[in-house]
Amino acid sequence: MNTNPADNGELAQQQATPSPIVPKTASEALRPEAGTPPPKRSRASRGQFVVFMNFVITSIMLVVLAAGVALYFGKQEFNEPGPSANGDTFPVKPNSGVQDIADQLERRGLISDARIFRLGVRAYGNDSALKAGEYEIKPRASMHDIMELLKSGKSVMYSLTIPEGLTVEQALQRIADQGGLAGDMPATVPPEGSLATDTLRFTRGATRQQMVDKLLADQKKLVDEVWQRRAPDLPLANAEDFVILASIVEKETGKGDERSRVAAVFLNRLAKGMRLQSDPTIIYGLFGGKGKPADRPIYQSDIKKPTPYNTYMINGLPPTPIANPGRASLEAVANPSKTNDLYFVADGTGGHVFAATLAEHNENVARYRALQKKQAEGDDAKVDGQTDAPVEGGDADGDAGAAQ
Repeated sequence: MNTNPADNGELAQQQATPSPIVPKTASEALRPEAGTPPPKRSRASRGQFVVFMNFVITSIMLVVLAAGVALYFGKQEFNEPGPSANGDTFPVKPNSGVQDIADQLERRGLISDARIFRLGVRAYGNDSALKAGEYEIKPRASMHDIMELLKSGKSVMYSLTIPEGLTVEQALQRIADQGGLAGDMPATVPPEGSLATDTLRFTRGATRQQMVDKLLADQKKLVDEVWQRRAPDLPLANAEDFVILASIVEKETGKGDERSRVAAVFLNRLAKGMRLQSDPTIIYGLFGGKGKPADRPIYQSDIKKPTPYNTYMINGLPPTPIANPGRASLEAVANPSKTNDLYFVADGTGGHVFAATLAEHNENVARYRALQKKQAEGDDAKVDGQTDAPVEGGDADGDAGAAQ
């Protein structure tokens, strides 16, 4: 240690002496002085891993932000009205995937974006919930609406109507012409009278064979059911004869309130061994299942043309039905009116008048022919040069269903 008093005094003198003031120019005085320098970054902070992680985090944030924006606008488009102003039917084939359905919807102009539809369906968890079928897309239906419709399975329903009184051939032609059905017609034509008269509802893709099978099964069930509830002592040997007579009743009248009375006339005549003399049997004998052409009248000579169906010429019932009878005609034959009527003739208003005796019947026929004459007054009943005149009013002898 230095303990020299002289040195200590010199040091104290130097510390007490102030530092000289160095004058500065104006520009130097205004120049900012250097601040404290930042701490030096560590070598680890400048490593590639840290830089990469910063990039990843930033990218994730941007992706999340973009996804949120896309989700918001995608959801809006998924729920807003669609582009189709008129709507349309749209078929979904079995085993179709969501992507295929979405692409077809976009091509048909029913949705605006297949990707949004596909993602929306998946977001709702309906990837495997869309059902095959044909759907009615309403105008301006949203993607959400379409998804719910395809999920519901509520396909477009078509109708097939087989009216009472059609022959099997005519009914099969209706089935063949129904565009909503698929597949070929049956190779074998069902027996006459064996098809139900009904309206069937079906979705596109149902087959023609299925329709025929359904009508056959329904008619058999109906015939068996009504036959079991028949009145006792009917002059009918079996259910086949029952259907034959019901088909004749079906063709004789379209009025529900007189079917059971028409049935009673034929049953009474069968019980007495009288010929049925029904005009529709003449027609079936001449034209079969195709039916009479609309412009072809029944001529007087047709009455005497021998066919297995002409009940003016044969005893008893024809060999087969002449049409498909409906429930009302079957019920009428199974439980006919309790009358002694043996005759009926048209009344000129679409119905018939009935009689139990020939004398009363002839009076009814005379009144009907007088009415015909009055209605046709001034008209020539014959075509020029024609030797075989048509029967007036289409009745074989003026008394639809019962002659002398």
